Amino acid sequence: MSQTKAAKSTDAATAPKFTEANAPATSSEKAAPPRASDTLALKLSSSEFTTTLSHFHRAEIARMAGWRDRLDRTSNWAITVVAAMLSVSLSTPSAHHGVLLFAMLLITLLLWIEARRYRFFDVYRARVRQFERYYFAQIFSPQPDYASNWLAILGEGLRSPRFLITQRAALIRRLRRNYIFMYTILLLAWILKITTPSLSREGSPIGFGASLVDTFRVATLGPIPGVVVVFGVAACYLALLAAAFLVRADDGELSFGDVHV
Repeated sequence: MSQTKAAKSTDAATAPKFTEANAPATSSEKAAPPRASDTLALKLSSSEFTTTLSHFHRAEIARMAGWRDRLDRTSNWAITVVAAMLSVSLSTPSAHHGVLLFAMLLITLLLWIEARRYRFFDVYRARVRQFERYYFAQIFSPQPDYASNWLAILGEGLRSPRFLITQRAALIRRLRRNYIFMYTILLLAWILKITTPSLSREGSPIGFGASLVDTFRVATLGPIPGVVVVFGVAACYLALLAAAFLVRADDGELSFGDVHV
């Protein structure tokens, strides 16, 4: 009995002692507690989840409507610019035709601003359409396994928001839907201005009897000859027509129906 106790005391004396310095790395590690957000998501009931989706859907509609209002304001500015420049240029023969060229530059700037705003609008519009297409449509007309991972895609979009279309695609969309008509009106007014004697210089008879030489002379812009100005405007408009009708852009919402914004 005494030998057994002696052996145990010897083993205890020779056994290694685990301190903070030599303890294994895993001995002090503990499983990380679940985050509050994960715990909340796991505890959401069906009614609470539905309420969350409803509030988020209304918030995204409000943000989409706000950016839509900004788009309409830019278009209204462009229309105002066109109307004002037409009034200034065509109201008196002493007005220079360069006013209409300046109007073209102004609506080009507004087109660029509107395309940038449209990229932001498109982000929130896409989220609203996700709810309509994958959530509400499934309630009214269920389809089996129709885009079952749309919530995961929506969540990743909230974590890392990104534009869904490029600036080039946005420019083409706004040009095709709104601005090509304003450019056309300005072009027709500019042609009328440089080809009509009564609109280009005072004291000229009423009519459309300007010769080609007179047209090029009237189209002169400072030190730039009229021929260069005419061909420059023609080249710009050919590029606009190619961008509006020949360059193919993604269909966007037209892929899911005929209604678009």
